[in-house]
Amino acid sequence: MPDTPVLWTSEQIEAATGGRLSGAPFEVTGLTYNSREIVAGDLFLALKGARDGHEFAASAFAAGAAGALTDHGVEGGPSIVTNDTLKALEALGVAARDRAVRRGAVTGSVGKTSVTQAIKAGLDLAGSSHGSIKSYNNHIGVPLTLARMPQGTARAVFEIGMNAPGEIAPLSRMVAPHAACVTTVGPVHIEAFADGEAGVAAEKASIFEGLLPGGAAVLNGDVAQAAVLEAAARAQGAQVLRFGTGAAHEARLIGFEPDTEGATVRAELHGKALEYRLAQSGHHWGLNSLCVILMLEALDVPLETALPALAGFAPLAGRGQTMQVAAPGGVFTLIDESYNANPLSMTAGFRSLGVRPVGQGGRRVVVLTDMLELGDQSRALHQGLATAIEAAGLDMVHAAGPEMKALYDSLASSRRGLWRETAAELAAEAMVLAGPGDVVMVKGSNGSKASLVARALAALAEGPGGAI
Repeated sequence: MPDTPVLWTSEQIEAATGGRLSGAPFEVTGLTYNSREIVAGDLFLALKGARDGHEFAASAFAAGAAGALTDHGVEGGPSIVTNDTLKALEALGVAARDRAVRRGAVTGSVGKTSVTQAIKAGLDLAGSSHGSIKSYNNHIGVPLTLARMPQGTARAVFEIGMNAPGEIAPLSRMVAPHAACVTTVGPVHIEAFADGEAGVAAEKASIFEGLLPGGAAVLNGDVAQAAVLEAAARAQGAQVLRFGTGAAHEARLIGFEPDTEGATVRAELHGKALEYRLAQSGHHWGLNSLCVILMLEALDVPLETALPALAGFAPLAGRGQTMQVAAPGGVFTLIDESYNANPLSMTAGFRSLGVRPVGQGGRRVVVLTDMLELGDQSRALHQGLATAIEAAGLDMVHAAGPEMKALYDSLASSRRGLWRETAAELAAEAMVLAGPGDVVMVKGSNGSKASLVARALAALAEGPGGAI
């Protein structure tokens, strides 16, 4: 196995952060702030959170850390001592920024992580690339991802998120992207915004503030706040590229036909007809895929590379992964959407489930847990899901959580399955949530533990390899 290339030398870290070396010079091949994730050769970042990372420096060195980034001296190994470890990490990220010739940034109320990873799949096919892992999209995740970028990277993509106003623009300026996109805008994190969805739109639009001169702004032209997004992009002098169903959009969705293997998309790209395959069957992937294509185009990845990347991009864990579960009573299909949820993604999920084929005697079943961070609109937004469930023609709804009780009580009695106070209680009754031939979607906010139900349903598989 070839040696891992050097990512940073202690001299380079000193120069980037303005820190001073304590101990012998060193070289690192990776970075992490979690002492439990250290691999030999890493730089340990002693950040301060619920616990002070400096307390774990000794264990990081014992695990093989080559050096540490700190704001005071530590024992066990060499370190670069700075005034503020987080600010030093930001400076290291900025110093690494230009290692990528072309950079993209992604935000949106729904679909940030999946769209980011789909773009990364295209960048991978086009050459040396780098990008966010998991949902590393906040004030720590963005500079960390930048600082992890190897020398000689051709293209990179970064996910940028927010929980409160004023968070996206500084992170976008840190990335300084050549192209940035907003996947969609909806009532997510609205408890942090006095003006609700309008405030969310303005915050999402602020990603364009970091664009380099002449950069591309890719935006969803179908959302109610599209004009806000476009105005923000044009204020930065960006090249505006819209995706949606409108005839004037640069990427226009014409048709989306899901099947058991994924979906076929019919579209127009800059006025020219286009048809391609996806490994994703969720209806929202019609627009998501157009966003990906426009972003890849702006990052100098040709269409003949973008389309195979999309065709091979499988759903991420908790974001649409599908499996056949050979349970004692018979086989059912499980769609795991348990990572996160909000009114937009719920509605899209119901629509996708409503057109999925079921087995003989099977039903279309949703298992839902609470959507979080909806503020004083929470009850109304949960109740409002009943209309989307009815429109999709779903057969059965199981639910958990006090907020989902509002939805449960709004459903026709024929659609009501089980309701329990917590996801753990519902997971304990997994055996009665699904039957032979059913297609079962599990969806809810990460904090309301929808994943407990998804894991319990998958665990119904009989014996090794029961989930296929």
